Formats: sequence, C-alpha cells, structure tokens
Amino acid sequence: MGIVLVLVDDIFFQARISATAKQVGVELKMFGAVDALVTAASAGGELIVIDLNARADAIGALNQLREAGNQTPVIAFLSHVQTELAERARAAGCTEVMPRSKFTQDLAAILGRAKK
Repeated sequence: MGIVLVLVDDIFFQARISATAKQVGVELKMFGAVDALVTAASAGGELIVIDLNARADAIGALNQLREAGNQTPVIAFLSHVQTELAERARAAGCTEVMPRSKFTQDLAAILGRAKK
C-alpha cells in the first residue's frame, strides 16, 4: 500500500481525500504543520499533496522539502486565479500545480499514483 503525505487543513478536503484514499487503497498521513510534514517526508512516502491555501506556510514547506533533498513527487492545488502563487510553488520545487477543480476531478487518479 502506498503512502500519501498530505498538508491540508480544510476539513472538506480532508474528508474528500480520506474517502478517496480508502477507495483507491492508499494510506494517508494528514498534517497541519510544516515541520511534521517535512519530518514524515524524510521517513518516506510515495506522494506528497499540498493545499497551497493551507494556513500552514505551504511555500515554506516546499522550500524545506527541497532543502532536505526530498525526491518524493509533490502535487499542489490552489484556486485557478492564483497564478503568482502557482509560479512560486513551481519555483520552490513543486512537481505539479493544478487548480482545485482539476485536483478534485482527478483525485482518484492522483492518489493512485502512490500505489506500488
């Protein structure tokens, strides 16, 4: 079973991601704090998902992951109108940035990437 590390503090998205992970058959580890996510990423995982609108410093998380030598793919999502934030995330090392609507639509396939 693959492990997905998730930095999302929106309860709606937490529930949606959790339900989809169960359907797909991947294990989730949810985080509300950047330090906890970075520590967990150093221990392993197949995929990292970050809500760029989380109250935690999402760009800071991406920077810390990059500085720690993270090789795990990172998918981030945000509002489609936040183009500057999307560029900042890419510059900080995010593998893929997508609008919230696409993330929601493709969630099962995205989480399925973590299956081994």
